[in-house]
Formats: sequence, structure tokens, C-alpha cells
Amino acid sequence: MSTEYPSVRARARIHAALGDPARLAIVDTLALGDASPGEIAHALDMPTNLVAHHVKVLAETELVTRTRSEADRRRTYLRLNPDALATLAPPQLAPAGRVVFVCTHNSARSQLAAALWRDRTGRPVACAGTRPAARVHPRAVTVAHRHGLTLDPTRTAHLRDVAVDETDLVVAVCDNAYEDLTGPARPRLHWSVPDPVRVDTDAAFEAAYTDLAGRVDRLATALPDEPGAAAR
Repeated sequence: MSTEYPSVRARARIHAALGDPARLAIVDTLALGDASPGEIAHALDMPTNLVAHHVKVLAETELVTRTRSEADRRRTYLRLNPDALATLAPPQLAPAGRVVFVCTHNSARSQLAAALWRDRTGRPVACAGTRPAARVHPRAVTVAHRHGLTLDPTRTAHLRDVAVDETDLVVAVCDNAYEDLTGPARPRLHWSVPDPVRVDTDAAFEAAYTDLAGRVDRLATALPDEPGAAAR
């Protein structure tokens, strides 16, 4: 994932503007509707000259724009610019034809990640291990079923069997896979999820599931669909 420096600088300026509690309060006040500077001052119990100062800072970052009332041309309204707020989100990844989750044994973390991705996005997905076990761990199957997901206890795969290519997004969900893999299968993302098999308790597998679920949801918003990917 590449991030253009000017984009980072612009986002940093917006973050800096929002770092003042008074300016953040003004943005919150404008979240659902427009208001005049006087109305802002009244709502926040703030001197009008201080409101003017903060509005100037917000306007310089294009978070807030000023418009004239169509009724009383002497009155100014402040409007929040949602597009400026939207730029605060991290930039999206390049489209991928498939997400491939990889761990060492393909018996727990990569299996759960793939099941979550399939369930929550419906997009193409695969999972594999660098040294796959003979079976999926029973506690992984149990925690998956507890959350409405299905894992095939007998289905594990070696990374070479899933035919990774340059269109795939490879995600290492364990430190060993991330540090060991090179070449075309080198992971583009690394999720340092603790191995629940080491602890081998229901709580450890539940913690791994919760960690992976949050990461899958965040990845889903950052990874656009590739045209025609669903047909693969």
C-alpha cells in the first residue's frame, strides 16, 4: 500500500485542526445541520471572537464552508464539508482478485480468517499453511460454529496448492509465515495474531476469533472489489 506524501500532509492538517476541543465541538455541532456563527457561540457558550478564530482555522482546511442566507443576505451560515472528513480515512488498497490468508499449520487462524471473509464479504478467498496440519483444530471448528461459520475439519492446504499469483492479496495471520515467506507468496499484509493452539483453551480461540473479525471488517472497507472478481 502506497500513500502519497501530499495526501498525508493534507490529512495531518485536518487532524491538527480537529485537535482543539473547541474546534471539534464546532464540527460536532455542524454534523447534522448548518448554523450561524452566533448560533454556534450560543450553543457552545463561547465568545463570538473565539468562534470566528476557530471557524477560520476550520475553513482553511476546508472542513467548514461559509454560505450567505438566501433570506437575509447579512447572515452567514456554516456548513460542514463531509468530503474533507472522508479524507481522514486511510487510503484504499489496490483491488485484489482474491484474499489468501496464510499461517503455519492452516489449522486455526487462517481458517477462521477465510471463513470470516467469505461470510462478511462474499468475495473470493483461500487459506493455506506453510506446514499444514492434517486437520483443522477442533477448537477452531467449535468457535466457528459458535459464531455461525462453517469449517471443514479435514480441509487444510499447503500454500503451493492454492496457486498464489500477483492479483492475490496475501495476508499472513501469524508471525512465522510473515517472516518466512519470500518471492511471489510474500505477504502484503501482516496480522500478528497470537497462536491460540499454543494455549489451547476456548478463551484463546475466542480471543483469536475476535481479533480476526475486527481485522477482517477493517480490511473489507479498505479493499475495493475487483471488476469480475466474483466470477473467478
